Amino acid sequence: MTHEITIHGTVAEGFETVREEFAAVVAEERPDYEGQLSAYVDGRRVVDLWAGPEDAGADSLYGVFSSTKGAAHLVVALLVQDGTLHLDREVAYYWPEFAAEGKGALTLRELLAHRAGVVGADPGFTLDELADDRAIARRLAGRRPFWRPGAAFGYHALVIGALTGEVVRRVTGRSLQELYEERVRAPYGLDFFLGLPEEHEPRFRSVQPMAPTPEQQVLLDAAPSGPHTLGSIAFNEHVPDPVPLADIPNARVVRAKGPASVGGVGSARGLAGMYAAATSEVDGRPPLLAPDTIGEVGQIQSTGYDLVARTHKSFALGFQATSETWYPFLGAGAFGHGGASGSQGFADPRSGLAYGYTRRRFAFPGGAAPENERLVRAVHTAALAR
Repeated sequence: MTHEITIHGTVAEGFETVREEFAAVVAEERPDYEGQLSAYVDGRRVVDLWAGPEDAGADSLYGVFSSTKGAAHLVVALLVQDGTLHLDREVAYYWPEFAAEGKGALTLRELLAHRAGVVGADPGFTLDELADDRAIARRLAGRRPFWRPGAAFGYHALVIGALTGEVVRRVTGRSLQELYEERVRAPYGLDFFLGLPEEHEPRFRSVQPMAPTPEQQVLLDAAPSGPHTLGSIAFNEHVPDPVPLADIPNARVVRAKGPASVGGVGSARGLAGMYAAATSEVDGRPPLLAPDTIGEVGQIQSTGYDLVARTHKSFALGFQATSETWYPFLGAGAFGHGGASGSQGFADPRSGLAYGYTRRRFAFPGGAAPENERLVRAVHTAALAR
């Protein structure tokens, strides 16, 4: 069933088909759909679209869940580029307490590739702990890993940013969030925050829960997860009264502290703009990352069976290997990260494309929303046809 929702915004010449595809996606969504789409090519914004009720706009801010990891690991990439961090040095060199329970040989490269094996903790985390990267790091430093570090990989969904953030803090004396604000967000005026200031709160649109169709609910019910599986532990679902994943960014304490795994708040403009700044000249500023760094951060580090997700996954250095995992028509070395509510951000250095998508209602079945495949393909095709 289709319905009509007004599409707002602009596209550059040659990107009219992207507007048409976005309109088609919106028409097939629920009548209360609310979302944004933005894209840059070679540092120039070519797509700037949004749809939803009158009080939503291009500058509305949404919880982007794991798309936050892209911002966090852009900071790590900058520190590696500076020579402040070294990928093949042991994590324990920077953070001695992490060596407990057989984790002493794990390198920073392996940590970024989700190979540490400390995906969560018993008896789980409170909401206040989930908002506090230092609290998570303290809990996990002494934990026995769920697999031999480096031997396999599994998605450290709610904790990877806290682990890498503790390494950043130990070597710089600054939080990952502070460095992101100073080196990335503020210089470019990006609407993508790791720690949302109080004055921007009126722009935040609370996450709406998933509303599966009866057919989708059957699929969800057919794949339950036991209470003590790696997946349940990684997503903090093994506690007696777990915080629903969709509600995490709706807590002000989470938005205020901006935990580096899932606490980012932003717009599609902010997501796309960050990846554009990372890989292209924007407004006369050189790319944040040098060509060699871009090549390294997009290089696949872990690929195969993900012990947490129980499916095939590929990770680069803190990023998802986007072309290999999600959108195989993108250039080799594309990197980014999707978020549980449906958000997606990435850079495809070979085409010069930077992409951002946000939506308010949690998408079925979780993770980057399925409509991204259509939208990414439309933007990529238009970018190549320039």
